[in-house]
Amino acid sequence: MSRSVRAICLGGMTLSMGAAFAQDAAQPLQRVEVTGSRIRQVDLETAQPIQIMTQEQIQKTGLITVGDVLNQLSSAGSPDFSKGGSLTSNRENGGQYINLRNLGSNRLLVLVDGKRWTQSVDGFTDMSTVPASMIDRIEVLKDGASSIYGSDAIAGVVNIILKKRIDGGNLSVYVGQNSEGDGKSKDFSLTMGANSDKVSLMFGLSHTEQGVVWANKRPVTGFPRGPKYPTEGFGAGPWGEILPLDFSWDKVLNHTGGALGDGTGADSRNPANYHDWDGRPEDNFNSASQMMFAMPTKLDTLFTKGTVELPYNMTFTTTAMYSQRKSVSQVAGYPLQSESQPDFPVYIDKDNWYNPYGNWVQGAGNGQDLYFIRRTIEQPRVTENQNRTLHIDATLAGEFELRSLPWNWSVGYNHSALRGSLLGTGNVNLLNLKKALGPSFRNASGVVQCGTPDSPIALAECRPWDILGGPSASNPEVIKYVMATGQATYGSTINSATADIAGEVFTLPAGAIGIAAGVERREVRGYDLPGQFEQSGYSTDLAGNPTRGRYTVREAYAELNVPLLKGVPFADLLSVNLATRHSDYSNFGVTNNSKASFMWKPIKDLLIRGTWAEGFRAPSVGDTFGGGQQTFDDYLDPCDSLYGQTSDPTVAQRCAAAGAGAGFRQESQTGPITSAAGDQSPYPFMAGAGNAALTPETAITKTAGFVYSPSYVPGLTVGLDWFNVKITNQITEITATDVAEYCYVQGLAPYCSVIKRDPLSGQIISLARGNANIGALETEGLDLSIGYRLPRTQYGQFGIRSETAYVDKLRDQATAGADWTNYEGQYFYNRVKSNLSLDWSMGNWSATWTSRYHSGVKDRCYKVNAEECSNIGGEASWGKNYNKLGSVTYTDLSVGYKTAWNGQVMVGVNNLFDKSPRLITTSAASSSRVDADYPIDRFFYVRYNQSF
Repeated sequence: MSRSVRAICLGGMTLSMGAAFAQDAAQPLQRVEVTGSRIRQVDLETAQPIQIMTQEQIQKTGLITVGDVLNQLSSAGSPDFSKGGSLTSNRENGGQYINLRNLGSNRLLVLVDGKRWTQSVDGFTDMSTVPASMIDRIEVLKDGASSIYGSDAIAGVVNIILKKRIDGGNLSVYVGQNSEGDGKSKDFSLTMGANSDKVSLMFGLSHTEQGVVWANKRPVTGFPRGPKYPTEGFGAGPWGEILPLDFSWDKVLNHTGGALGDGTGADSRNPANYHDWDGRPEDNFNSASQMMFAMPTKLDTLFTKGTVELPYNMTFTTTAMYSQRKSVSQVAGYPLQSESQPDFPVYIDKDNWYNPYGNWVQGAGNGQDLYFIRRTIEQPRVTENQNRTLHIDATLAGEFELRSLPWNWSVGYNHSALRGSLLGTGNVNLLNLKKALGPSFRNASGVVQCGTPDSPIALAECRPWDILGGPSASNPEVIKYVMATGQATYGSTINSATADIAGEVFTLPAGAIGIAAGVERREVRGYDLPGQFEQSGYSTDLAGNPTRGRYTVREAYAELNVPLLKGVPFADLLSVNLATRHSDYSNFGVTNNSKASFMWKPIKDLLIRGTWAEGFRAPSVGDTFGGGQQTFDDYLDPCDSLYGQTSDPTVAQRCAAAGAGAGFRQESQTGPITSAAGDQSPYPFMAGAGNAALTPETAITKTAGFVYSPSYVPGLTVGLDWFNVKITNQITEITATDVAEYCYVQGLAPYCSVIKRDPLSGQIISLARGNANIGALETEGLDLSIGYRLPRTQYGQFGIRSETAYVDKLRDQATAGADWTNYEGQYFYNRVKSNLSLDWSMGNWSATWTSRYHSGVKDRCYKVNAEECSNIGGEASWGKNYNKLGSVTYTDLSVGYKTAWNGQVMVGVNNLFDKSPRLITTSAASSSRVDADYPIDRFFYVRYNQSF
């Protein structure tokens, strides 16, 4: 093995292959397949930058899921789906996804033992479904690899390598929690294996839990806009608010108590018991009081793997795994209003007994229907997402020699299936609501009954509701009558058959020419079916249309590795690698993608490498066949005269032409927005509609770098790689804020066409955001890796590992020819992320000290003043004004001890110095301004491993 690779192995570095490959010098070196190439090689150095994490390193992080571990990589961006996204309505919510280089989780290909893993209908791979206890190592290829693996390998490839054999068994138990006593996490795993000369069997089961963190348990998360603004960001209140149908006045019920709905309402039938609506905090509701800050999950996994050696140098291997994940989200009770579903409005009937301006109170013929607003805090909205993953693969592989040169082949079948179901409570059945707020009267027994005295409706069929009386007037039977239970099912299936062959065709003076080739046929099916009642639009649950679709793809690839020079002056090694892949999709046609890379060692200690690669991402089933779903988006209208971009005369002119002229204010559920954070729309928008005309995204990836292992400093390895990825024909589902800004700030007509404003108020009452091939996305930067295994001392063995990512460019282009918008250095998009670890071991003891550094970022100004806006007038992607947030560093510590009975105890603290969370304005958790994907406080854990 080359000296530089040995240094990497000894140092525990992640520049190339890890210590799992280190072999005794007396053993023959084996040819192995490295992620990013199908050609087996003895020399493990590659032309592509690869980062490795071993099982030992995974356990030292104190994290229990693959997703959490990989999201801490320096090259990983902010997750697409936050742990705090309890208001997120997609099927991925509750899973864990890796956003490599901030290019999107669906542009990262996830493999397990080199085989594609399950994907959702929208093309996302939930990393939490892979049991961490069965992992030998994780290889992260930070390079485009579509020519080798096909679609999705644009940002890179994560290849999870499972253990190949286990002798005996291992039991591992883990518990951890935040210093405040919440976020309790548990992990239990049992793995066992038995082996003979010809047969190897493995079995594993695991149970993992990540506990809930409630927003109301801490002051920093207990208020939607933070403790400094304890009355801002509230949602619609639980006390009856009424308006005539011409909106000529606006009143709300008198009540005691504050913004938690904990008071008592006055008699709702008396018009004198109402006051004019003025937005006072006690008439609204602190929705954070009922919301989860971080959602809980549970994962159970069964795993088996078997290998049988057959005659003629053949091996049969099969793997089967079943995982079941359950996640739960809770948000505040529904902010109900007469037009919660605009196509099915519900008003308080003029003949309703509880209508203070109805015929029963005002006198026959004098009543009027009322528009109402009222949050149903009696029953928070809870969604339970059950996700089941099944993976089965079988591979027959063999080796042979041709002209005394080694060859290998394999044929395999891969089946991955994902099935899921959602069950939601806390939404309202509008059909029953219409009856409950329809005509009603007090019968002879003094009981309020639906219908009229001449045509009564039995209480068993209808329950009248004093909706304006608030929670204190609620009847549990009435709440049960008007509430709805929502359902949905979803799933996807990937079946693929593969055949591969690789070997050495002949030998040159510099080494053997290696080739690999293969074919694959893959079928992808998916569906997402909201319940029939939700599809009908008669529920306040987000109405959606069904998604069904399938496509097939036939592919063939070829790879060639040519060693050009070896052992000559200025070329201890020089080789090139070429690869190409032809893909034929049933839904859009043909795409071809190629790659070229080189390795050059001018001297033994220095490896210089580079790649140029074409990549692509095929439209997912959801991209093409998505039915679309309603969503109440948080957004900022650029036409808002206080927090928008109307200081720009061009923007002001466009807004005025659209009906949002001078003095226009964006309205939330409770009145005008109060900050540049925007607020939730009171009207349902439409998101996620598919587009059958979509074609693949295309990408060009370029990398260049070096790995230096100086012979005069044994154990030291330094690597530096430059990367540039440019994606064109981008398949984009953009946010509501993006749509509005593209229309009014950039003046792009296609986006204006999907926005509808109310002709009187100017408010956006309809907005559609779906998928289209538009614009481009580009990122560029550097990855720096340093590893140093120090000479052993009387104080133990020390090692240093460091991974740093620097982003020089991250920008997108809304449409071809439009101006580029830069995001690097803004919130979510740190210019620098760096992880530094110091490892120590001595005898049975070991310890790891890790620092995680994130550079400062620009954030939106919550208020445009000196205290909340450090750079008034400063430029950012959203326009003028930004607030600079300083850098943050988190420190973790773990200590381990190996017992005399083959056990190991590990204790640790993450966020050792209890770094306080910071408040941000750019979208964070659903409940507060704190980002749920950063530590909320100090986290303690202990793990015990027992081998037997």
